[in-house]
Amino acid sequence: MDRCVVLVDAGYLLGAAASLLAGEPARPRITVDHTALIQGLRERAEADTGSPLLRIYWFDGAPDRVPQPEHRRLRVMPRVTVRLGALTRSDGRWAQKGVDAAMHAELTELARNRACADIVLVTGDGDLLPGLMSAKEHGVAVHLWAVQAADGDYNQSEDLVAEADERRVLDRAWITRAVRLSDAVPAGARPGVPRPEIAAILAAPLPETSAPAAGQSPARHESAVGAKNGVARPPEQTCHPEPREAAGPASKGVPTPKDLASLGRPVPPPATATLRWSSDRGWVDRGASEESPETAGLPMLSQLTTAEQRWADREEDITAVSGDPFEVGQVFARRWAERLSAAAHLQQLSGEYPRIPHRIDGELLRYAARFGLLAHKDDQIDEQDRYAIRAGFWREVDTRTGAERAS
Repeated sequence: MDRCVVLVDAGYLLGAAASLLAGEPARPRITVDHTALIQGLRERAEADTGSPLLRIYWFDGAPDRVPQPEHRRLRVMPRVTVRLGALTRSDGRWAQKGVDAAMHAELTELARNRACADIVLVTGDGDLLPGLMSAKEHGVAVHLWAVQAADGDYNQSEDLVAEADERRVLDRAWITRAVRLSDAVPAGARPGVPRPEIAAILAAPLPETSAPAAGQSPARHESAVGAKNGVARPPEQTCHPEPREAAGPASKGVPTPKDLASLGRPVPPPATATLRWSSDRGWVDRGASEESPETAGLPMLSQLTTAEQRWADREEDITAVSGDPFEVGQVFARRWAERLSAAAHLQQLSGEYPRIPHRIDGELLRYAARFGLLAHKDDQIDEQDRYAIRAGFWREVDTRTGAERAS
Protein backbone atom coordinates (compact mmCIF):
# COMPACT_ATOMS: atom_id res chain seq x y z
CA MET A 1 0.00 0.00 0.00
CA ASP A 2 1.51 3.33 -1.01
CA ARG A 3 0.45 5.14 2.11
CA CYS A 4 2.33 6.55 5.09
CA VAL A 5 1.63 6.34 8.81
CA VAL A 6 3.02 8.60 11.54
CA LEU A 7 3.63 7.26 15.06
CA VAL A 8 4.20 10.08 17.56
CA ASP A 9 5.64 9.65 21.04
CA ALA A 10 4.04 12.78 22.53
CA GLY A 11 6.25 12.63 25.62
CA TYR A 12 9.34 12.87 23.43
CA LEU A 13 7.97 15.40 20.94
CA LEU A 14 6.58 17.88 23.49
CA GLY A 15 9.28 17.30 26.08
CA ALA A 16 12.01 17.97 23.53
CA ALA A 17 10.10 21.01 22.26
CA ALA A 18 9.91 22.35 25.82
CA SER A 19 13.66 21.79 26.25
CA LEU A 20 14.33 23.63 23.00
CA LEU A 21 12.12 26.63 23.80
CA ALA A 22 12.14 26.83 27.60
CA GLY A 23 15.39 25.11 28.55
CA GLU A 24 13.71 22.29 30.48
CA PRO A 25 11.53 19.31 29.44
CA ALA A 26 8.47 20.51 31.37
CA ARG A 27 5.38 20.38 29.17
CA PRO A 28 3.48 23.00 31.27
CA ARG A 29 6.12 25.50 30.09
CA ILE A 30 4.73 25.39 26.54
CA THR A 31 1.39 25.96 24.84
CA VAL A 32 0.56 23.70 21.90
CA ASP A 33 -1.74 24.45 18.97
CA HIS A 34 -2.67 20.82 18.32
CA THR A 35 -4.54 21.59 15.11
CA ALA A 36 -1.49 23.29 13.61
CA LEU A 37 0.82 20.57 14.94
CA ILE A 38 -1.19 17.73 13.39
CA GLN A 39 -1.47 19.60 10.10
CA GLY A 40 2.29 20.20 10.11
CA LEU A 41 3.02 16.53 10.78
CA ARG A 42 0.71 15.47 7.97
CA GLU A 43 2.19 17.86 5.40
CA ARG A 44 5.76 16.99 6.35
CA ALA A 45 5.09 13.22 6.23
CA GLU A 46 3.42 13.35 2.82
CA ALA A 47 6.22 15.54 1.43
CA ASP A 48 9.01 13.31 2.80
CA THR A 49 7.48 9.98 1.82
CA GLY A 50 5.70 10.98 -1.38
CA SER A 51 2.63 9.01 -0.20
CA PRO A 52 -0.76 10.12 1.14
CA LEU A 53 -1.32 9.88 4.87
CA LEU A 54 -3.29 6.95 6.21
CA ARG A 55 -3.30 7.93 9.87
CA ILE A 56 -1.42 9.65 12.70
CA TYR A 57 -1.14 7.65 15.92
CA TRP A 58 -0.62 9.84 19.01
CA PHE A 59 0.88 7.92 21.94
CA ASP A 60 0.90 9.60 25.34
CA GLY A 61 0.63 8.89 29.05
CA ALA A 62 -2.31 9.90 31.22
CA PRO A 63 -3.05 9.36 34.92
CA ASP A 64 -5.05 6.12 35.19
CA ARG A 65 -5.30 6.32 31.37
CA VAL A 66 -7.99 8.99 31.76
CA PRO A 67 -7.97 11.21 28.63
CA GLN A 68 -6.81 14.74 29.36
CA PRO A 69 -8.22 17.82 27.55
CA GLU A 70 -5.59 17.67 24.81
CA HIS A 71 -6.34 13.98 24.21
CA ARG A 72 -10.05 14.68 23.85
CA ARG A 73 -9.32 17.38 21.29
CA LEU A 74 -6.91 15.20 19.36
CA ARG A 75 -9.07 12.10 19.12
CA VAL A 76 -11.89 13.95 17.35
CA MET A 77 -9.53 15.27 14.66
CA PRO A 78 -9.62 13.52 11.27
CA ARG A 79 -6.97 10.88 10.64
CA VAL A 80 -5.81 10.94 14.30
CA THR A 81 -5.93 8.00 16.69
CA VAL A 82 -4.96 8.45 20.34
CA ARG A 83 -3.39 5.61 22.32
CA LEU A 84 -2.90 6.16 26.05
CA GLY A 85 -0.50 4.54 28.46
CA ALA A 86 -0.38 5.10 32.20
CA LEU A 87 1.31 8.05 33.89
CA THR A 88 2.72 7.25 37.32
CA ARG A 89 4.67 9.21 39.89
CA SER A 90 7.82 7.73 41.43
CA ASP A 91 10.45 9.51 43.54
CA GLY A 92 8.82 12.83 42.77
CA ARG A 93 8.97 12.35 38.98
CA TRP A 94 6.32 11.43 36.44
CA ALA A 95 6.96 8.43 34.20
CA GLN A 96 5.04 6.89 31.30
CA LYS A 97 4.16 3.22 31.48
CA GLY A 98 3.02 1.17 28.51
CA VAL A 99 3.57 3.83 25.84
CA ASP A 100 6.66 2.15 24.33
CA ALA A 101 4.93 -1.24 24.32
CA ALA A 102 1.88 0.22 22.55
CA MET A 103 4.07 1.91 19.91
CA HIS A 104 6.03 -1.30 19.36
CA ALA A 105 2.83 -3.32 18.93
CA GLU A 106 1.32 -0.81 16.49
CA LEU A 107 4.55 -0.56 14.50
CA THR A 108 4.94 -4.31 14.02
CA GLU A 109 1.24 -4.85 13.30
CA LEU A 110 1.16 -2.18 10.58
CA ALA A 111 4.26 -3.65 8.93
CA ARG A 112 3.06 -7.26 9.19
CA ASN A 113 -0.30 -6.41 7.61
CA ARG A 114 1.38 -4.28 4.90
CA ALA A 115 -0.98 -1.45 5.79
CA CYS A 116 1.51 1.15 4.55
CA ALA A 117 4.73 1.57 2.62
CA ASP A 118 6.34 4.18 4.91
CA ILE A 119 6.24 4.65 8.67
CA VAL A 120 7.38 7.88 10.31
CA LEU A 121 8.56 7.53 13.91
CA VAL A 122 8.72 10.66 16.08
CA THR A 123 10.52 9.27 19.09
CA GLY A 124 13.92 8.95 20.69
CA ASP A 125 13.47 5.78 22.74
CA GLY A 126 15.82 2.91 21.94
CA ASP A 127 13.23 0.41 23.20
CA LEU A 128 11.58 0.69 19.78
CA LEU A 129 14.65 -0.68 18.02
CA PRO A 130 13.30 -4.28 17.73
CA GLY A 131 10.03 -3.00 16.27
CA LEU A 132 11.87 -0.78 13.81
CA MET A 133 14.00 -3.71 12.64
CA SER A 134 10.92 -5.92 12.31
CA ALA A 135 9.16 -3.30 10.17
CA LYS A 136 12.17 -3.12 7.85
CA GLU A 137 12.14 -6.88 7.44
CA HIS A 138 8.54 -6.63 6.23
CA GLY A 139 9.56 -4.21 3.49
CA VAL A 140 8.47 -0.97 5.17
CA ALA A 141 10.65 2.14 4.92
CA VAL A 142 11.16 3.68 8.37
CA HIS A 143 11.66 7.43 8.69
CA LEU A 144 12.95 8.68 12.06
CA TRP A 145 12.23 12.27 13.01
CA ALA A 146 14.00 14.14 15.78
CA VAL A 147 13.27 17.42 17.51
CA GLN A 148 16.23 19.80 17.34
CA ALA A 149 18.19 19.35 20.57
CA ALA A 150 18.68 22.42 22.74
CA ASP A 151 22.42 21.68 23.12
CA GLY A 152 22.93 20.72 19.47
CA ASP A 153 23.54 17.07 20.34
CA TYR A 154 21.43 13.94 19.80
CA ASN A 155 18.30 13.51 21.90
CA GLN A 156 17.61 10.07 20.44
CA SER A 157 19.03 6.59 20.86
CA GLU A 158 22.11 6.24 18.64
CA ASP A 159 21.12 2.67 17.76
CA LEU A 160 17.71 3.91 16.63
CA VAL A 161 19.32 6.62 14.52
CA ALA A 162 21.71 4.13 12.93
CA GLU A 163 18.98 1.64 12.01
CA ALA A 164 16.47 4.11 10.47
CA ASP A 165 16.17 4.32 6.68
CA GLU A 166 15.74 8.10 6.67
CA ARG A 167 16.26 10.73 9.30
CA ARG A 168 14.92 14.27 9.55
CA VAL A 169 15.21 16.97 12.18
CA LEU A 170 12.26 19.18 13.15
CA ASP A 171 14.06 22.46 13.73
CA ARG A 172 13.10 25.42 15.87
CA ALA A 173 11.38 27.20 12.96
CA TRP A 174 9.14 24.17 12.35
CA ILE A 175 8.40 23.63 16.06
CA THR A 176 7.42 27.25 16.70
CA ARG A 177 4.67 27.10 14.08
CA ALA A 178 2.59 25.15 16.58
CA VAL A 179 4.39 25.44 19.93
CA ARG A 180 5.21 28.52 21.96
CA LEU A 181 6.20 29.37 25.50
CA SER A 182 3.26 29.33 27.87
CA ASP A 183 2.00 32.71 29.06
CA ALA A 184 0.97 31.13 32.36
CA VAL A 185 4.59 30.26 33.23
CA PRO A 186 6.83 32.91 31.67
CA ALA A 187 10.46 32.10 31.08
CA GLY A 188 12.52 32.93 34.15
CA ALA A 189 9.56 33.00 36.51
CA ARG A 190 10.14 31.51 39.92
CA PRO A 191 8.29 28.23 40.46
CA GLY A 192 5.51 28.37 43.01
CA VAL A 193 4.73 32.07 42.56
CA PRO A 194 1.01 32.42 41.82
CA ARG A 195 -0.24 34.45 38.89
CA PRO A 196 -1.63 37.92 39.68
CA GLU A 197 -5.21 36.71 39.27
CA ILE A 198 -4.64 34.04 41.89
CA ALA A 199 -2.66 36.37 44.16
CA ALA A 200 -5.63 38.74 44.28
CA ILE A 201 -7.73 36.02 45.89
CA LEU A 202 -4.97 34.81 48.18
CA ALA A 203 -4.47 38.34 49.52
CA ALA A 204 -7.65 38.33 51.63
CA PRO A 205 -6.42 39.22 55.17
CA LEU A 206 -6.45 36.75 58.00
CA PRO A 207 -8.17 37.77 61.26
CA GLU A 208 -4.80 37.71 63.01
CA THR A 209 -3.67 40.65 60.85
CA SER A 210 -6.56 42.85 61.88
CA ALA A 211 -6.14 45.94 64.01
CA PRO A 212 -5.59 45.59 67.81
CA ALA A 213 -8.77 45.13 69.83
CA ALA A 214 -10.04 47.92 72.02
CA GLY A 215 -7.94 48.18 75.17
CA GLN A 216 -5.14 46.05 73.73
CA SER A 217 -1.73 47.60 73.25
CA PRO A 218 -0.07 47.35 69.83
CA ALA A 219 2.83 45.44 71.38
CA ARG A 220 0.54 42.83 72.91
CA HIS A 221 -1.39 42.57 69.64
CA GLU A 222 1.86 42.02 67.74
CA SER A 223 2.94 39.39 70.24
CA ALA A 224 -0.37 37.57 69.94
CA VAL A 225 -0.21 37.60 66.17
CA GLY A 226 3.34 36.32 66.22
CA ALA A 227 2.47 33.52 68.60
CA LYS A 228 -0.48 32.39 66.48
CA ASN A 229 1.69 32.35 63.39
CA GLY A 230 4.50 30.47 65.10
CA VAL A 231 6.84 33.52 65.15
CA ALA A 232 8.56 34.21 68.46
CA ARG A 233 9.32 37.78 69.50
CA PRO A 234 12.96 38.74 70.01
CA PRO A 235 14.23 38.24 73.59
CA GLU A 236 14.59 41.97 74.20
CA GLN A 237 10.88 42.43 73.53
CA THR A 238 9.79 39.70 75.95
CA CYS A 239 11.95 40.47 78.97
CA HIS A 240 9.12 42.21 80.82
CA PRO A 241 5.88 40.54 79.86
CA GLU A 242 2.64 42.08 80.92
CA PRO A 243 0.40 40.19 83.34
CA ARG A 244 -1.44 37.35 81.69
CA GLU A 245 -5.16 37.68 81.20
CA ALA A 246 -7.58 35.03 82.26
CA ALA A 247 -7.89 32.24 79.75
CA GLY A 248 -11.13 32.01 77.84
CA PRO A 249 -12.79 32.48 74.49
CA ALA A 250 -12.25 36.24 74.60
CA SER A 251 -8.47 35.89 74.93
CA LYS A 252 -8.10 33.17 72.32
CA GLY A 253 -10.61 34.51 69.82
CA VAL A 254 -13.14 32.50 67.82
CA PRO A 255 -11.79 28.98 67.21
CA THR A 256 -11.23 27.87 63.65
CA PRO A 257 -12.20 24.38 62.41
CA LYS A 258 -8.54 23.42 62.79
CA ASP A 259 -8.59 24.54 66.43
CA LEU A 260 -11.71 22.49 67.09
CA ALA A 261 -10.23 19.46 65.37
CA SER A 262 -7.22 19.55 67.73
CA LEU A 263 -9.50 19.08 70.75
CA GLY A 264 -10.71 15.74 71.96
CA ARG A 265 -14.34 16.50 71.11
CA PRO A 266 -16.15 19.11 69.00
CA VAL A 267 -16.71 22.33 70.94
CA PRO A 268 -19.26 24.68 69.34
CA PRO A 269 -18.50 28.41 69.50
CA PRO A 270 -20.71 30.73 71.56
CA ALA A 271 -24.10 31.43 70.03
CA THR A 272 -23.19 35.06 69.37
CA ALA A 273 -19.79 34.28 67.85
CA THR A 274 -18.87 34.98 64.26
CA LEU A 275 -17.82 31.86 62.42
CA ARG A 276 -14.67 32.04 60.34
CA TRP A 277 -14.86 30.31 56.98
CA SER A 278 -12.23 30.12 54.27
CA SER A 279 -12.66 29.34 50.60
CA ASP A 280 -9.46 30.69 49.09
CA ARG A 281 -6.83 30.96 51.82
CA GLY A 282 -8.51 34.11 53.06
CA TRP A 283 -10.76 34.06 56.07
CA VAL A 284 -14.20 35.58 55.66
CA ASP A 285 -16.31 36.50 58.66
CA ARG A 286 -19.83 35.10 58.50
CA GLY A 287 -22.74 34.97 60.86
CA ALA A 288 -23.85 31.85 62.69
CA SER A 289 -25.70 30.57 59.65
CA GLU A 290 -23.50 29.32 56.82
CA GLU A 291 -25.45 31.03 54.03
CA SER A 292 -28.14 33.64 53.90
CA PRO A 293 -31.50 32.62 52.41
CA GLU A 294 -30.76 34.84 49.40
CA THR A 295 -27.39 33.14 48.77
CA ALA A 296 -28.88 29.69 49.28
CA GLY A 297 -31.49 30.56 46.64
CA LEU A 298 -28.95 31.21 43.89
CA PRO A 299 -29.55 28.71 41.08
CA MET A 300 -26.95 26.13 40.11
CA LEU A 301 -25.71 25.84 36.54
CA SER A 302 -27.39 22.46 36.12
CA GLN A 303 -30.75 24.07 36.95
CA LEU A 304 -30.19 26.71 34.26
CA THR A 305 -29.04 24.34 31.52
CA THR A 306 -31.32 22.64 28.99
CA ALA A 307 -30.57 19.28 27.39
CA GLU A 308 -29.55 21.00 24.15
CA GLN A 309 -27.23 23.36 26.00
CA ARG A 310 -25.73 20.44 27.93
CA TRP A 311 -24.86 18.71 24.66
CA ALA A 312 -23.36 21.93 23.24
CA ASP A 313 -21.37 22.46 26.45
CA ARG A 314 -19.88 18.99 26.14
CA GLU A 315 -18.88 19.64 22.54
CA GLU A 316 -17.23 22.91 23.56
CA ASP A 317 -15.40 21.20 26.43
CA ILE A 318 -13.97 18.61 24.03
CA THR A 319 -12.98 20.92 21.19
CA ALA A 320 -12.39 24.40 22.60
CA VAL A 321 -11.61 24.37 26.34
CA SER A 322 -7.94 23.72 27.01
CA GLY A 323 -8.38 22.43 30.56
CA ASP A 324 -6.25 25.17 32.14
CA PRO A 325 -7.69 25.60 35.67
CA PHE A 326 -8.11 29.38 35.30
CA GLU A 327 -9.92 28.96 31.97
CA VAL A 328 -12.15 26.23 33.43
CA GLY A 329 -13.36 28.67 36.10
CA GLN A 330 -14.01 31.34 33.49
CA VAL A 331 -16.01 29.02 31.24
CA PHE A 332 -18.18 27.83 34.13
CA ALA A 333 -18.90 31.39 35.29
CA ARG A 334 -19.66 32.54 31.74
CA ARG A 335 -22.25 29.84 31.23
CA TRP A 336 -23.82 30.47 34.62
CA ALA A 337 -24.06 34.24 34.07
CA GLU A 338 -25.39 34.00 30.51
CA ARG A 339 -28.24 31.69 31.54
CA LEU A 340 -29.48 33.65 34.53
CA SER A 341 -33.02 34.94 34.21
CA ALA A 342 -32.56 37.55 36.96
CA ALA A 343 -29.63 39.97 36.63
CA ALA A 344 -29.82 40.64 40.38
CA HIS A 345 -28.45 37.14 41.00
CA LEU A 346 -25.14 38.07 39.40
CA GLN A 347 -24.80 41.21 41.54
CA GLN A 348 -25.73 39.19 44.60
CA LEU A 349 -23.06 36.61 43.84
CA SER A 350 -20.53 39.37 43.25
CA GLY A 351 -21.17 40.63 46.77
CA GLU A 352 -20.11 37.26 48.17
CA TYR A 353 -16.50 37.65 46.98
CA PRO A 354 -14.17 35.86 47.72
CA ARG A 355 -16.49 33.10 48.90
CA ILE A 356 -18.35 31.03 46.32
CA PRO A 357 -21.58 29.59 47.78
CA HIS A 358 -21.14 25.94 48.71
CA ARG A 359 -23.49 24.42 46.15
CA ILE A 360 -22.10 26.44 43.25
CA ASP A 361 -18.52 25.87 44.41
CA GLY A 362 -19.07 22.11 44.57
CA GLU A 363 -20.58 22.11 41.10
CA LEU A 364 -17.63 24.16 39.82
CA LEU A 365 -15.09 21.68 41.18
CA ARG A 366 -17.04 18.72 39.81
CA TYR A 367 -17.00 20.42 36.41
CA ALA A 368 -13.22 20.87 36.73
CA ALA A 369 -12.88 17.15 37.41
CA ARG A 370 -14.00 16.44 33.84
CA PHE A 371 -10.71 17.87 32.60
CA GLY A 372 -8.56 15.38 34.47
CA LEU A 373 -7.58 17.83 37.21
CA LEU A 374 -8.35 15.16 39.82
CA ALA A 375 -6.88 12.07 38.22
CA HIS A 376 -3.19 12.49 39.10
CA LYS A 377 -3.76 13.90 42.59
CA ASP A 378 -5.48 11.00 44.38
CA ASP A 379 -8.95 12.36 43.64
CA GLN A 380 -8.07 15.70 45.19
CA ILE A 381 -7.69 18.87 43.14
CA ASP A 382 -4.31 20.44 43.78
CA GLU A 383 -4.40 23.48 46.04
CA GLN A 384 -3.00 25.87 43.44
CA ASP A 385 -5.41 24.48 40.84
CA ARG A 386 -8.35 25.19 43.18
CA TYR A 387 -7.18 28.77 43.60
CA ALA A 388 -6.78 29.12 39.83
CA ILE A 389 -10.25 27.66 39.15
CA ARG A 390 -11.90 30.06 41.60
CA ALA A 391 -9.77 32.98 40.44
CA GLY A 392 -10.96 32.36 36.87
CA PHE A 393 -14.54 32.18 38.12
CA TRP A 394 -14.27 35.55 39.89
CA ARG A 395 -12.43 37.17 36.99
CA GLU A 396 -15.38 36.36 34.71
CA VAL A 397 -17.89 37.58 37.29
CA ASP A 398 -15.87 40.76 37.77
CA THR A 399 -15.77 41.36 34.02
CA ARG A 400 -19.53 41.08 33.82
CA THR A 401 -20.40 43.18 36.86
CA GLY A 402 -17.71 45.81 36.43
CA ALA A 403 -16.97 45.63 40.15
CA GLU A 404 -13.53 46.66 41.29
CA ARG A 405 -11.95 44.62 44.06
CA ALA A 406 -8.87 45.49 46.01
CA SER A 407 -6.17 42.86 46.00
